[in-house]
Amino acid sequence: MSTQNPTDRPAKITTQTIVDMKADGQKISMLTAYDYTMARILDQAGIEVILVGDSASNVMAGYDTTVPMTLDHMIYHTSCVVRGVETALVIADLPFMSYQVTPKEALISAGRMMKEAGAHGVKLEGGKPVVQTISKIVEAGIPVMGHLGLTPQSIYKFGTYKVRATDTEEAQQLIDDAKSLEEAGCFSIVLEKIPAQLAQKVTEEITIPTIGIGAGHECDGQVLVTHDMLGLNKDFKPRFLRRYADMDTDMTDAVQHYIQDVKSGDFPNKDEEYN
Repeated sequence: MSTQNPTDRPAKITTQTIVDMKADGQKISMLTAYDYTMARILDQAGIEVILVGDSASNVMAGYDTTVPMTLDHMIYHTSCVVRGVETALVIADLPFMSYQVTPKEALISAGRMMKEAGAHGVKLEGGKPVVQTISKIVEAGIPVMGHLGLTPQSIYKFGTYKVRATDTEEAQQLIDDAKSLEEAGCFSIVLEKIPAQLAQKVTEEITIPTIGIGAGHECDGQVLVTHDMLGLNKDFKPRFLRRYADMDTDMTDAVQHYIQDVKSGDFPNKDEEYN
């Protein structure tokens, strides 16, 4: 029986918690999860925000881009994650073409993510073109996280995953977009793969938190794909990635050890059999 006092448990993280963390100068930690087991581990470790990213297309389904993910796919992954979480804030990506056609369609997509999957909020990519959409979703009571810089759903438009907003015109557009997203009601914005100096400027000029991925240390928080930071994907080696484990090697070694034990007859042994 647990002796933990319920009052000792961390308070449930909300969107207001995240906004307050910026005001208090506290850094925000965010990682991705796509299933119950990983979500449970991240939540128990103390992560503040779990992103059910459409990066599931890459790390779970094996696609080259995030484009193939559907709303039904994302609802499934998000529902799995929510069941493994007690404290963290769970934000789910709205996938490609689930919000770009009309604000009404976007609201329906966001509503399904909240009602069917149990998400605590949604994330969508883009600047001024999606401001009206964001406003409509926020007006319905659904929290929205923005996403600027490198926006993976637009990879076929950009044609490359190189750093964005390196020239003056695009940099100014990104700053303007960030301010527009804040005015539309976003509670935070992911800044992906942009110059660190620009990310710092955006962070200083808006009151909502910025979450960086390849955007330098001055952002209010950081996010990585969990499979990447755990070393489960050795082929992905961007400059911004820090690996905190080598689970590809550890898991390969464990599987090979298991195979050897089965082949030799060592597994199962007497202690692992029923009488």
